[in-house]
Order: sequence, then C-alpha cells, then structure tokens
Amino acid sequence: MGRVFRRALAAAVFTVAPVAFGQEPSRPVFPGAGELIATQDPPKVVPRVLDRATPANTRVVVSLGRQRAYLYVDEEVAIDSPVSTGRRRGQTPTGNFTVLEKATEQSSNLHGDFVDANGNAVRHGVSTRIDAAPSGTTFRPVPVPYFLRLDDTGLALHAGRLPGYPSADRAVRLPVDIAPLVFQRVKQGTPVKIEE
Repeated sequence: MGRVFRRALAAAVFTVAPVAFGQEPSRPVFPGAGELIATQDPPKVVPRVLDRATPANTRVVVSLGRQRAYLYVDEEVAIDSPVSTGRRRGQTPTGNFTVLEKATEQSSNLHGDFVDANGNAVRHGVSTRIDAAPSGTTFRPVPVPYFLRLDDTGLALHAGRLPGYPSADRAVRLPVDIAPLVFQRVKQGTPVKIEE
C-alpha cells in the first residue's frame, strides 16, 4: 500500500465531524475500526440550558464506564462531554465529591517531562509516582488548565488530552474547549459525582 494512500486512509479513519446536540455523529469509515480505534462522540452543548447555569444551580456527574461527564443545570443536562479518566480500573475513584479549589492555571506535581540543563525534554509524559529521572535531568510539570480539585490525592477535573480511552492517573480530563465552560459555571462546593 502506498504511503500517500495510507495517510489518506488514516485521515479518514480519525475524522469525526462535530454535530449539533441530538444528531448522530459520523463514524469511522474503515471497516473494523471500532475494534482497533476507540472514538468518542463529540461534546454536546445545549445552549438554552447552559444559559441558565449559575454556580448555585449546577452539578457534575462523571461516568467511568461511558467515559463521559455531564454538567447539570438543575435537572437538565447542559453539557455532555467525552472525558479521559484513570487508565486502570479503580484509579479514578467513584463517590460523591465537591469542588475544593478552582484555578485557571495549575501545574501537575505528578505528570510532565524530564528535561536536561538546557530545557530540552529527555523523556515526555512521565509520572513522578513511577518514573525515575535520568541522570542530569529535572522534572518539568505539565500544565493543567481549568483545574477543579476534588481531593488531596490528585483527583481533579481539568483540561487535557483525550485519546479516546482511559489514559489519566486519578484525574478526569475534559476537552480544552469544554473545560472553561464547566469551570465558569461551578464554584467551591459544587457537587461532583463519579460513578461506574
């Protein structure tokens, strides 16, 4: 198979067009891609519900099994978004939490890169819990914008990379265009439920 054809095929497989709320998203066109590539439906925002959101009438529900987060305004869903949670079962705990802290800009103390004296990355995507720093390197944390802390052990909602499957540690990653919408409409004390 030629290189140009493989690139065109890869582009076709990964293309998922954004859709309006209530419409069916497009699916990968490559036969069998569902088994090989995990795709998530794009975020859905209901403007008429979101416009009514205030920090006093919102709550967040995260479904680990569906890899989705929902921002509720009273009893209606305003945002239905894909997420990426803990990569192994149990890493993102279930239970009832509240937003303990909000920060538009935050850095992870667990994830980042090991860099040399010139600031060049020697190893990308490391975890300080499991990776040892190569000799002569230091840890550079990854930014976690729109940070909503839920406990003192790394459980938080924030903007981040969504590869289409669970890939985080304990955190719940939101798409970069959805995280600010959620962040603006919650407060310290907003309930967050994480369920199977």
